[in-house]
Amino acid sequence: MTVLVLDNPDMLAKAALAFAGTNGQLAADADRPHRTRFHYGFNKHTLDAPDIDMLKRHAAYIKGHPGMQVRIHGHADNFGSAEYNRFLARLRANAVARLLIQEGVSQSSILLATWGSDRPLTRPEDHAANRRVELEYLSLDVARAL
Repeated sequence: MTVLVLDNPDMLAKAALAFAGTNGQLAADADRPHRTRFHYGFNKHTLDAPDIDMLKRHAAYIKGHPGMQVRIHGHADNFGSAEYNRFLARLRANAVARLLIQEGVSQSSILLATWGSDRPLTRPEDHAANRRVELEYLSLDVARAL
């Protein structure tokens, strides 16, 4: 048996629409912004204006879905010490959390996870891709289980 794993939210949404067995959950998620990865410059923890606008769209979605929680994953590249990379990842995740809270998202809807350089997106040598924050949406049931 062959199993195909898709890590592309747009492709997953299109595949689910094509499959007739949806239970109405997909319709509720149709307005959720699909871009959930935000990249940073070297040794930076601030985002540019388009990223901030996208995070504001995420904030509006979260506020409109009270049972939804978001986990913010902070990452760094492998330049510098492990302690500094965890610190920088925490700064990045906290900056995103502060922006969401400023936009009206409840603190109880936000979970933080900071990884430093421990979980690279690609090869560790691809520094620019590994300097990032990722948003992971959790339903209330999943968040309670964690």
